[in-house]
Amino acid sequence: MDQRDKDWLARYRHGDVGALGEMVEHYRRPLFGFILKMTEGRDEAEDIFQEVWIRAIRHLDTFEERRFLSWLFRIAHNLIIDRARKKKPDASLQDTRDDQPALEEHTASRAPTPSDDAEHADMKRQIMTAVNRLPPDQKAVFLMRMDGDLSFKEIARIQDVSINTALARMQYALDKLRHDLAQEYATLSRN
Repeated sequence: MDQRDKDWLARYRHGDVGALGEMVEHYRRPLFGFILKMTEGRDEAEDIFQEVWIRAIRHLDTFEERRFLSWLFRIAHNLIIDRARKKKPDASLQDTRDDQPALEEHTASRAPTPSDDAEHADMKRQIMTAVNRLPPDQKAVFLMRMDGDLSFKEIARIQDVSINTALARMQYALDKLRHDLAQEYATLSRN
């Protein structure tokens, strides 16, 4: 475990609530980014983010993993799966009714944040659209590896699969992304 994590945990266990705030801020970007990309919107992502920290606080005494962020990703992953199992879609965005266009044609796409580089915003949007089309297990592996910088060993432990399965899911995700983004890559390489 990182020395900074050890210090924060020790301070928190001795009653320093500010140490917890420092941890939350330190891990906000990778953890919230993962949750946001794996869920259906900011409100749901914020709920899950808060629930991750509630569960982490409740179980700090049982924390034994080497990387604190990996443990947070595991909690988030499990919460996301639990919510997905409970949800039952009312309708598909691709459904058409009464000769009307599909609902997905009227929904807003996930646009990049204003802080994103304007020059790369369109490409980022195309990549995220392709990532969002990945099967959930492949998408989770891809995002944990790319956004969370987790090792495949950690990802396998989080998903409760073998390391070979985690590697295979990443390979399938990359193959699908290469296929889905081939035209955009060809256009980019011509410029």
